Amino acid sequence: MAAPDPFAAVRSAFGRAIAPVLDRASGPAVLGAYRLGEVLAQHTPREFGDPLLSAAGRAASLRGGDRRTIVERNLRRVYGRDLTRNELNSKVHATFESYARYYYDSFRLTGMSVKEVADGFTVDGIEHIEAAMDQDEVGPVLALPHLGGWEWAAFWITRVRNWGLAAVVEQLEPPELFEWFLEFRTSLGMNIIPLSPTAADEVAMAAANKEIVCLLCDRDLTHAGPEVEFFGETTSLPAGPAVMALRGGCRVLPTAVYFTEQGVHGVVRPPIEIKRAGGATSIRDDVVRFTQVLATELEGLISRAPEQWHLLQPNWPSDYEALGLEAPERRR
Repeated sequence: MAAPDPFAAVRSAFGRAIAPVLDRASGPAVLGAYRLGEVLAQHTPREFGDPLLSAAGRAASLRGGDRRTIVERNLRRVYGRDLTRNELNSKVHATFESYARYYYDSFRLTGMSVKEVADGFTVDGIEHIEAAMDQDEVGPVLALPHLGGWEWAAFWITRVRNWGLAAVVEQLEPPELFEWFLEFRTSLGMNIIPLSPTAADEVAMAAANKEIVCLLCDRDLTHAGPEVEFFGETTSLPAGPAVMALRGGCRVLPTAVYFTEQGVHGVVRPPIEIKRAGGATSIRDDVVRFTQVLATELEGLISRAPEQWHLLQPNWPSDYEALGLEAPERRR
């Protein structure tokens, strides 16, 4: 007879906790899931956490629904070909497992020491951030995709390097969930700027205060950004990084943070530079050209680890059509 598993109850509880998070249910259930997930992640040894993530990811991937449809479409975009059903199932499972790990690692951060965070973090290209912080009057912009575990890197920036960091985040529903995330991220040393009509001014102020500004740039929540080619299809991406560079003088550094067996690994690319066309009427054209260069950089960063790309919402006009939804007016 097999020996009883002392962590069976923990695994079951964490699975119940993470399921509504992966499904992004609304209301009290998801807020309770976040709170429970934080407690369990901080008290579950990593060797027992990994099987939980795999199980939670597999369960989420098997539920199907719109999120699985979007993940499948994104994987085909990144790989640039049709995938066999077995390949697709394996990669979709890996994507949802990575998404579960994002929450698991994030939940663990508030219970980790600065040394533990530092020991689990490696980075290539840190000299690009150092140059901006040493030489510029304003802080740089890290232009990131929804990939890997960026909050671990943010904790490292604020607590190990002692740099200020501001991040623009989407408003979440219910409001209690947004407040929980606000408190959580603030506890990691971040200056959180909710996406709102005043966000642009707050971002400019953060950069002027020499804070590193983190902008997630692979999804245009306003649908008002410049149109670019992104993974072979036209969509819009946020104009914020281009405006911060062209008008604010900030270095924009394409950046990604990848999960590794030991923790996470950051990659910081050189600053984006374009030849300005000149003249007040050309600023929009400059923004479009700058954003297209950024889109190409993001493609390269995402292609290094497609299964860690956690973009689970429709992002191209054809995505809405595939889901039987009407695209936002500006995306038609």
